[in-house]
Formats: sequence, structure tokens, C-alpha cells
Amino acid sequence: MPNNDLEAEIHPLKREDERPQENYERSRDNGALCEKKSRFFDMSFVRMAAFFISLFLCLAMVFVFSFIIPCPIRPASEKAWSKDYQNAVTYRFLAMEDVNEDKVQDIIFVFKTSNSSGFNKSCSDEGFSSPCAFVTALSGTNGSVVWEEAVTEDIMFIECGIERLGEAHFPGCLVIGKDNDLIAVDSHTGKTLWKKPSHFRAYSSLMTPLLKIPDVDGDEIQDLLIFTTDQDKIQGYFYSGRNGDVIGQNGSLSLNGTTGYLLHVTKSGTRYLLFYKGHSIYAYALGDLYTLATGISTKPKTIKQDPEWEKKLNSAGYIPIPISSSEDIRYLMKVPGEGYENLLVVTSTISQLLDGQSLHSLWTINTTNVLSEPTLGYYKRKALSIIIEVNVGDNRKKVVIRSIGSGEVQWETELKSGPQNPKPAVLHAVDGRSVVLFWGGSQTYSNETELPVNQNLYMFHPSHPEYLLQLNSSTKSIVIFNALLFEHGRHASYVLLTGPLASEFPGIVSVSKQKLKEDIKTSSAMRLSQEGKHSDETILDFFSSLRYSSDV
Repeated sequence: MPNNDLEAEIHPLKREDERPQENYERSRDNGALCEKKSRFFDMSFVRMAAFFISLFLCLAMVFVFSFIIPCPIRPASEKAWSKDYQNAVTYRFLAMEDVNEDKVQDIIFVFKTSNSSGFNKSCSDEGFSSPCAFVTALSGTNGSVVWEEAVTEDIMFIECGIERLGEAHFPGCLVIGKDNDLIAVDSHTGKTLWKKPSHFRAYSSLMTPLLKIPDVDGDEIQDLLIFTTDQDKIQGYFYSGRNGDVIGQNGSLSLNGTTGYLLHVTKSGTRYLLFYKGHSIYAYALGDLYTLATGISTKPKTIKQDPEWEKKLNSAGYIPIPISSSEDIRYLMKVPGEGYENLLVVTSTISQLLDGQSLHSLWTINTTNVLSEPTLGYYKRKALSIIIEVNVGDNRKKVVIRSIGSGEVQWETELKSGPQNPKPAVLHAVDGRSVVLFWGGSQTYSNETELPVNQNLYMFHPSHPEYLLQLNSSTKSIVIFNALLFEHGRHASYVLLTGPLASEFPGIVSVSKQKLKEDIKTSSAMRLSQEGKHSDETILDFFSSLRYSSDV
């Protein structure tokens, strides 16, 4: 068969005139595809250009902020510093705040002298006779004076850390002078925010502490409650935190005298004032005290009522809180519990923990001759403990750590009691337990005769209960001792305020800071029992490697 016929049989529909049309359509499709590829290429180029421009701008910003604009220089904290004031007296007050906003805690304290040593200020500059009381803030980094102001001729009381006092953005300090004036001081600058008469009655005595209470006058700033006593009468005064004005009229409460008081918050958020004297504790609702002291029957919305506690109210208008001792109450303090705070009552013979809501006794232990207010810490991880110092006679004392859950002894040691007994201080380690710092005499003996020694500072950690670290010694008169983190998560140090008190003859008042890690380098390890098998170097290395936390 001829080839042409064969081709016709294989492609019967194929005609020669269709080929140009097919080629045209194929050419048109190829053109459209090229045009699409060209547009895609243009878009890719734009995206690539935008990417590189953005990358260039980011690198430029990094260069500017890293090399051209200098970072703020953070002052280096000195390992130790001391600030002395000649011919001065001081008060039992020490507060810690970041006054100059450098993220390092600063120290606020009070001294009385004729002339300020920080800025060459005198009492007469503020219209006071000499000597007068100065409130001063020292930098936590190097002890330099941040501010120093003469506030009154003599001080009865001072409290710092009061939020929004005088509508200031920084916490303030309230000073109560011997002339019964209330002075609000800005802790950021030292300047007086307001000064108002207290309206205290003649011959009355100030009771402490000052109480910071919820806003009761409707200006959205927390207010203040101050009590005074005159023989068997107690007067309560509510003051505006914004301007120091008295809220309502002055009232009085007849409580047959009192030794002290504590502001307690129940499970429902209701606030009660617990007054104590002898072996008795009386609870008054804050709302009832507000009505008695101000004469205003309508209670503010910020004051609540607790139905469970109100059922315990007696005909005299208060709630009696029973305890297991007929001895005088030495200390009444709050202890964190589950959902609310419990109450620890310390008398001259026993310590008792009360449930903060039901007021039932959780445990009672014998603690005769407690030397100072108990301190809270953690012997076990996240399990609260209480540190108590008791006098055991012959110039000796026992430091005891007890479980807050059961009152059982977790650790104890006995040592010489020094000439003074500052309250133990606690630092929280990152392992969930606490370092305890306390003062005492030496444990050194020679020929069965004790050597006369200075008062020593000791350090303890639950990881090595068979050891103590002896850090430092002092012959100065210690007014206040405290330990804290000057910077968040590091820079653990202790602070000493030493010198004569306001009731004594003037002398040298000194404020000093010592970094704990530096003190450990020159410390010595004390083995408390034969179970201590570690070398001194191992113990020192352990304490040096401790890391601390601001969070509990």
C-alpha cells in the first residue's frame, strides 16, 4: 500500500490546514507562559529586595544600639562598706527600698545629731532646735548618701513602705514626732509630702505598729490607723493616706489597757484587730473600730464581715480568743497557712499555734524563756519551720528549729549567749530551704576554761546540720541586724546598725553592709557532732556555692 494511503488510514482526521492553527495556539500559550514567568520574576525580585532592605535596617539598628548609643552604666556593688556618724544617737528602725531605682536595695534609717554629715545641713535650716532627727537613705552599692533630711526634733515612731502616701508614685515613710505631728516623707527624694497635727490626747502614749488599712474615705488610696493609750483607755485614729487628715471624729475604746495588738485577716478577707494583755486576747472587727473611732455608722465597702467569726461575738462587742497558758503573752505573730494565716502565741512558758479561722489549737509546746521574736524559715523544702532562741541559763542559749506543721524539733544547738540577742535573720536558697544567721558567744575552750570572746555571727544550712559556720565577730552595741538580697537573685548581704540609742549618751552611730560570700572566705567551720565527717574546705565550698532567691 502506498505510504500516503497508509498515513491517511492511521490519521484519518488529520488535515494539513490544521497545522498552522495548532502552531499559532501553541505559540500564544507559550507567550502567555513567558509573560507569567516574567511577572513572577519581577515579584521575586521585589520580595528579595524587601528582604535585604529589612535585613540591612535590622543590622543598622543593632549597630546603633550596640555601639553608638551607650547602655546605662550599672554601678558595681562594693563587697563591704560602712558609714559612721559622730556624736549621734539612733533608733530601732531600718528599712530597705530601691530608693534611687538602680535595681539595688538601699537603706533608710534615722539618727539624731546637730549637723548632717551628708549634705552639710543643720537643724536650724529646717527651723528645729539642735540636735534634731534626720531621716537618711544610703545607697546599697557603696553607702553613699542618696538623700538626707531633718524632719523633726525627736522621733516617736517611723514606718516606711507605705504605698501611694501623699499620692506619690513611690512608697513613703510616715514619721511621728515627739510634738505629735504626722509627717509624710517621699522615700524617693526625702521631701516632705504633708505635715499634719495628730490630734492625740494629752499624756497619751503611742502604740505600735502603725496599721496600713484598705481605703475607707473613698479616694482609692490606702489609709492609716494609729492607736494611743492612756492608762486603761485606748484611742483609735483613722487618717487619710492622701493628705493626713483625720477621718471622722476621734473616738475611744475602753479595753482595760493592752500590751500590744496585731492586724489579722480571716479566710473571708475580713480584718480583725487582736489586742492582747496578760494571757488574754480580744478580737475586734475593723468595721466596728471604724464606727467607734470616727462616729460614722455606714461602713466603707472595703470593710467586710466574717459570718463565722461574728458568731463568736460576746455581749461586750469583742471575740475572746482562748489560749492554753495563764502566763503573760510575749509575742503574737502571723504564720502562713493553707489559704489564710494562722496565729502563733508565745508566752513565757509555752508556744501555741492557733488555726487562723476556727481559732482551734493546732499544737502547743514548751518554750520557756524565749529570748527574741521567733523567725520563720524552711528547714525542709517548701515546708515552713520556726526558729526560736531560748535562754537555758549560765549565759547560754539554745537555737531550736521546729516544724510549723507539728511543732516537733528538727534541729537544735546550744552555745554561749552573747551580751545582746539580735533577732535571727533568714535568707532563702534556690534549693527551697533557708540559711539561718544568728549571734552568739564562742564555743572555744582551753584547759576546761572558757576564753572570753566577742559576740560571733553564725551561719547554718539544713544540708549540713552537723556544722556551723562562724563568720564574724563584733564588740559593738548592735541595734538592728538583718540579712537580705540587695539585688534580685544574688548579692546576699547582712546589715548592722550599731551605736547608742536615743535614750543614751551620743557616740558613734554606724551602718555597715557585708557581702555574705566574702565573709565566708575568712570564716571557720564548727563541727557540732561526731557525725560531721566532711573537711573544713568542703563545708566552706558548699556555703560559698549557695545561691539565693527572692521568691519563697
